[in-house]
Amino acid sequence: MSNKKGSLRDLQERMKRHMPATLDLLTARTDEEFESAFEVILEKTLTALEQDKKNYSKLNEDGLSSFLVNAFNMAGLQASRETSSNGHVDLTIDAGFCKPKRRKLGEAKIYDGPSYHVKGLTQLIGQYSTGRESRGLMIEYVKKADIARLIKSIRDAMDDDRPMQQQGKTQDNSLKWSFISVHKHSSGEKLQVGHYGCNLFIG
Repeated sequence: MSNKKGSLRDLQERMKRHMPATLDLLTARTDEEFESAFEVILEKTLTALEQDKKNYSKLNEDGLSSFLVNAFNMAGLQASRETSSNGHVDLTIDAGFCKPKRRKLGEAKIYDGPSYHVKGLTQLIGQYSTGRESRGLMIEYVKKADIARLIKSIRDAMDDDRPMQQQGKTQDNSLKWSFISVHKHSSGEKLQVGHYGCNLFIG
């Protein structure tokens, strides 16, 4: 019994050193703790795309999203593309090791104006989400200059139009070029969605 405890402690120490965000996911007790740990992994993944954007900016939405899926899987999550949930979802991320189990659904778009972003949001909330999932995910790959202004234009348009029964104005988020919206889902639940920009502009 003591050997098992020792092995578990050893594993925990290794994860603390090499995969701290994954350890935080494993031990998350609340939705807030889970989302905080997930955003650490997401930020590292988006930063990796941005730091090698000369190569990755050539990819289409499917190629960029495949990169995300591979990165999430390497971080210990179970991620896939085009999984069926009342249609084919761009991103499905499962954390079956959590109690309760958590699933995130996401849409990813190459920036083409606020209306294109809202189209993806409409699919995510109105078609794919059952109301049982954790915070939804909208990824915006921005290949144009001035990502800060473009993400703000999406946020402003959503605050003006309140799509998909948006509850109040969007909320600030700690990650750069990101914000959170809350929507009344058909299930009666209030569904949070995180919106994240990825800067792939080549000057």
